[in-house]
Order: sequence, then structure tokens, then C-alpha cells
Amino acid sequence: MRIGIDVGGTKIEGILLDPQGVELTRRRVETPRNDYDQTLHAVVELVDGIEREHAIKARVGIGMPGTLSRVTGLVKNANSVCLIGQSLQQDLSRRLGRPVRLANDADCFTLSEATDGAGGGAQSVFGVILGTGVGGGICWEGKLLTGPNGITGEWGHNPLPWPQDDERPGPECYCGKRGCLETFLSGPGLQQEFSQYSGKDLSPQSIGAQALAGDQEAEDALQRYENRLARGLATVINMLDPEVIVLGGGMSNL
Repeated sequence: MRIGIDVGGTKIEGILLDPQGVELTRRRVETPRNDYDQTLHAVVELVDGIEREHAIKARVGIGMPGTLSRVTGLVKNANSVCLIGQSLQQDLSRRLGRPVRLANDADCFTLSEATDGAGGGAQSVFGVILGTGVGGGICWEGKLLTGPNGITGEWGHNPLPWPQDDERPGPECYCGKRGCLETFLSGPGLQQEFSQYSGKDLSPQSIGAQALAGDQEAEDALQRYENRLARGLATVINMLDPEVIVLGGGMSNL
């Protein structure tokens, strides 16, 4: 039995898989905001609840925003900034009483889609996470590409290509720069930009629903979003020319 946990900026979701890879159960909780200890607690409670329900003890793998530094073993490059600089792997292993495997969420997503998902059978796949943050991963012939810094495919911290005058210098990013693709293409980025244009504070899902209902301000916001997404992916295509690009994350549903 294996438990897989997705630690996102908005939700933490867990599934239980049997030895054949069949999903047996799925649970979701909200991610504690800016609280490392409560995030640990939420993950442990999720694992414990699944194991109690099925009276089992399982192996645990976790996909997370950011990556582990190969020098320090601490989390880096996470849009959930409370994780940065923390010994997440050791802390979870200690609390759960077993080894825990951690990997970047976009890498997990890309490998899954390249194995038996929307990119199955393709030679090259670029996987895109559009959610609370913006991440990416690259698979070549079914194998994940990883670099010495563990940041392969992280296109979300490239600047927005071909920026227009009203897009400069761009919103501030947690990484310390301005105008990163993540600040435009994440859920919070769309929400903030729509609020600036319309004076309305709507969730990304509500913006999408309003656009479908014929609201012109919401439709304009989505068209700006789509144009920026296309510009960002154009640079990826120029560099990688992937056979398949797979979109995932909550924003991809729009």
C-alpha cells in the first residue's frame, strides 16, 4: 500500500493506492496559511486518517512546491514560503515514524502524465502546474530530467516575455524579483490583476464562471491571462520543442 500526498498552497490532498496502483481512497484538507508546524500536523493527520480507515501502514511519498537543496537538505524555491529553509523530509519522517520520500510537485505531475496520462507515449513532455504557484517539469523518453540544482523546468521564475508597457516592471514575486511568470499566471496573480482592473475581489474560479456567464470584465481578464500564458509557453517551445505540453493544477481547469 502506498499513500501519495500533494502539498499545495491551497489544499493538501492524499490518496491511497493498492499494490496494483488502484486508488482506494482520497482525502483533502485546506493548507494552513503561513504556518509550518500546522502544515506538518495537517500532513500527519491526513496520513493517520487514511491508515486508520483501512487498518494499514503504508509507504508515504509527497509532492511539494519547491525542492530540497542537495547541499543542505532544506526546502528551497517554494511558493509556500513557510516551507523555505525547513527540514521538511526529516520532520515528517520523525513524526510519521518511517522514511518519507519528497519530490517537486511539478516533476511528479510531469512524470505521471508522461507515463500513463495525457503525454503517454510521447518522446518529450513538458508538464505545467498552474495553481497557487507556477511550476514545470520535463520528461524525455519517459524519464524525468533533473539538474544539479533540482530546478529543471522551473519556467515560472522566468520573466514574462515580450512585456507590454502596462506589464512593466510587473508584480513583486516572493523570490525577490518582479514580473515573474508566476506573478501573472498563478491563481493569486489572476485574482490580483482582476481586482486592479475591476475593483472586484473574486476567486479565479468565480472569474471563470463570470466569463462564461457573459461578464465582459471577466472575459477580458481571461484573455489577458491566455495571452500571457501563450507568451510564456512560446519561450519553452523555442528552447525544448516538446512533443506534448500538459497543463495541470487548479488554474488549468479554466
